[in-house]
Order: sequence, then C-alpha cells, then structure tokens
Amino acid sequence: MRPATDPLQLHPAVHRELVDLLYTALPQVSAIGGAATMAACALAVGRWDLDYALVAGLIAATGGLRLSWLMRYPRSQPLSQAQLQRWERLYALGSTLFCGALGVLSFLALSKGDQPGAWVGLGLSLSNCIGMISRAAVRPWIVALSSGVLVMPTIIGALLRPELPYQIGGVLLVLFWLTLREASRHLSRNFIQRIEAERELAHHASHDTVTGLPNRFAFMKRLNAAGQSPGTAFAVLAIDLDGFKPVNDRLGHPVGDEVLKQIGSRLMRAVGPRGIAARTGGDEFMLLLLFDGPEPDAASAEALAQRVIIQLHNPVKLDVPVSIGASVGIASGRAQSSRDELRQLLVAVDKALYEAKRAGGGVFRWADRDGVGRQAA
Repeated sequence: MRPATDPLQLHPAVHRELVDLLYTALPQVSAIGGAATMAACALAVGRWDLDYALVAGLIAATGGLRLSWLMRYPRSQPLSQAQLQRWERLYALGSTLFCGALGVLSFLALSKGDQPGAWVGLGLSLSNCIGMISRAAVRPWIVALSSGVLVMPTIIGALLRPELPYQIGGVLLVLFWLTLREASRHLSRNFIQRIEAERELAHHASHDTVTGLPNRFAFMKRLNAAGQSPGTAFAVLAIDLDGFKPVNDRLGHPVGDEVLKQIGSRLMRAVGPRGIAARTGGDEFMLLLLFDGPEPDAASAEALAQRVIIQLHNPVKLDVPVSIGASVGIASGRAQSSRDELRQLLVAVDKALYEAKRAGGGVFRWADRDGVGRQAA
C-alpha cells in the first residue's frame, strides 16, 4: 500500500514535523510491546503450548526491532527528503511487523478455540489501535496498512469459527477497520492544516508582506547568528532607495508596492546564496553577506554594493517605466562579534548610508569602526 498522501506534496518542514511526531511514540510502543510479550508468554506457560511460545518470541522480536528504530531516529540532525521518506517507511515497517505478530496471536487463539486467549489477543489489538490513532494518524497510510495487517488474521479466524457470534464479530472488525482508516485521514488533514497555519503565521511574523523578504526582526536574528559564528566574517549593507517617495506619491501605493516587489527580487538575486536580503523600513533594505573565512572580504562587499546600485538603477518594468536609484552604506564584522559590537556596527552602517545619501545618491560608502562614513578607495 502506497502512502495516501505523497510526501513530496508536503512542505519539507511539515513532513519533518510529521515524521518527528511518529518517533515520539517510544513510551507507547514500549508499553504495548512489553504487555503483548508478557501476555503471550503467560498463555504459553499457562497452557504449556509451543505455538504460543513461538508467537511470544515473534512479538518480542518485532517489538524489539521497532524499539531499536525508534531510539536510532536522528531527531536533532537535519534530514533530506529522501532520508525522511526512509525513516517514515521504517516506522511503517516496524509497526506492520509488530501488528502482524499480534494478529497471529489472535488467529492462533481462535483456531484453538481458546476463548480467554482470543479475548487477550483482541484486547491487545484494540489497545494497539488506540496507540496508533494517537500518533501514527498523522500518516494515515501507516494506520491503514498496520491496522489492516493487525485485524485481518482475527477476522479470518472469527469467520472460520462455526459459532455465529464469532462470525458477527469478524464482520464488525471489518467495519472497525474502515472507521479507523477514515478517522486517521480526518485527523491527518486537520493536523497538517494546523501545522501549515502555524507556519504561515510564523512566516508573516518574520517576513515583509509586500516583498516577501525577511523583516527587521528576522534580519537581526540572522545577524546575531552570524556574529556568533566562530569562523565566518560578514558585511552589512544598508540600502535606501533614491527617488522612491515621489514615485509612490505620484503613481499611488499599488504601483509603489509593485516597485518594492521587483526591488526585493533584484536584491535577492544580487546577494545570492551566501547572504540574505531584508526589508527593514518603507524604502529601506539591508543585506547580510557572509564570507568564507574569519576576516572580512572588502572587495566582495564592494562588488555587491556596485551590483545593487547598477541593478536598482535599471528601470522597473510597469505600465509606465519607473526609474529610481539606491544609496548604500557598508560595514564589516569579524567572526564572534559581541552584541555590543553588532549594535555599534548597525549605527556605523547607518551613518555610512547617510554619507552616501549626502553625496547625492547612487554611490556607496564604507563605515569605520567609530561610525564615520568614508568613501571606498
């Protein structure tokens, strides 16, 4: 049976949260595994029956295998989409094998006419289903597969019995499985919608709604992380758009918003994968550029500033071409900068941006450590 929902249709972060939830089932799996093993051993000893002993060994083996996979799950490590799918399938395999062993216990009791043993097997099966619906329902295909393997031997054993109550019970178990499958689908949809809603709220809290770029809060979080990095220097570029306010006033806010969107896209392309672009104010942006070593690379920072000035000078393509410009202030930081040093750096880059604006715009200026703007050599 294939997953009811293709994991590739899920956002990777949502898929990771679902798989993480599967692997929080260690207490439940330990409890049902231990209870099932002890119950099967009790039946084997009480009846001095080799078949029950073999089934007890099968339950213990599949339960132990399942526990080993649960304990080996790398919760704190990043996982690729292929690795997530592998761990999800391993969980499904462990659950299905264990459910199959429980199903064999119920079938064995029914085939032997052991009514107490059948009740034990049914009770264990229902307990396991409750545990599945509380955790594995986030992936309904696992519930459908595992519970199907679990109840099928019991259904067959009940239908093979000559007594009518057993046969009715077998039919009711089919209805129980169908209900369980639909319940898991419903729970999964609701849970995924909740996760996606939480992610959307978190995204809106950390991103600008017009450009889709990170906002000041998200930028500061990334800047603090860069400052604490032991081997990565960085540069901060403060950008102010030249001539944007008249465009916004003359053509209206919808046109101004479209201009900002295109500006945001250009800044993301300019900074590339080694940095982050953020909108920090009305027509103000900031770039964080990470270097490969512990010392700042002034040439790379200046090259980025020049790219920004050139790209933002190009007309924005709307119904009427709109031309604006940009002024840029630059400040660099070394690896393992303190929070006070980062605050001083932000003050310095603002002063450097002011110097660029005072020079007429369309240029960049560097900031000294004392915050005095100066033109790059």
